[in-house]
Amino acid sequence: MTGSPIWTAKILTLFSEMFPGPLAHSLAGRALKDGIWALETVDIRGFASDKHATVDGTPFGGGPGMVMRPDVVDAALEAAHAATRPIYLTPRGRPLDQERVRELAEMPEITVLCGRFEGVDERVLEARNLEQISLGDFVLSGGEPAAIALVDACVRLVPGVIGAVESVEEESFEEDLLEYPHYTRPEDWQGHKVPELLLSGHHERIRTWRREAAERTTRERRPDLWSKHQERRAEMKE
Repeated sequence: MTGSPIWTAKILTLFSEMFPGPLAHSLAGRALKDGIWALETVDIRGFASDKHATVDGTPFGGGPGMVMRPDVVDAALEAAHAATRPIYLTPRGRPLDQERVRELAEMPEITVLCGRFEGVDERVLEARNLEQISLGDFVLSGGEPAAIALVDACVRLVPGVIGAVESVEEESFEEDLLEYPHYTRPEDWQGHKVPELLLSGHHERIRTWRREAAERTTRERRPDLWSKHQERRAEMKE
């Protein structure tokens, strides 16, 4: 593709070989190959200033593990020339949701810092005003798997990656609802049958059934999302 700039993900990492990884396959991989989006990696270790390429140090105040040095991380961020506010993936961050994914997908690029060890020195996070994002209440060995998940979530919303716009509009978390259940052939599998209405061809009734199923599933499984959905509906009526 030529002309207008394409959506780009810049990843700062100690393990560049982990990319593109899963992003080289399926929809994201095909779009990457076709030039619909771009992936760049920045090797943080390349910005270490000593002969041993040291990127970490022991934590002040004691404690286990090591901490990524602020001077090394700062140099890597400087070299990345981020066009938007860089993101640091950490369990301490704001939980990622579909609304933020949509916002990131509409930006020209994202820059993601992948932490390792016990994390990154707080001073560089504050000095560079990094946006801190969490993928959930769990701990990974490093930020790379989380970065792959974040980029994948964004890429599929980039125009041209997914053919049918309706597929995106009906997915989980649109309108703060979980997605309705899906069925395909065979119609009768081990005595479990597809809901009869879905075989009727009555599109309006099917839309109603799917909407009710999405609301019921959200209400039962994610009361937090259901509350957000109700609040949003109330605001729209005002």
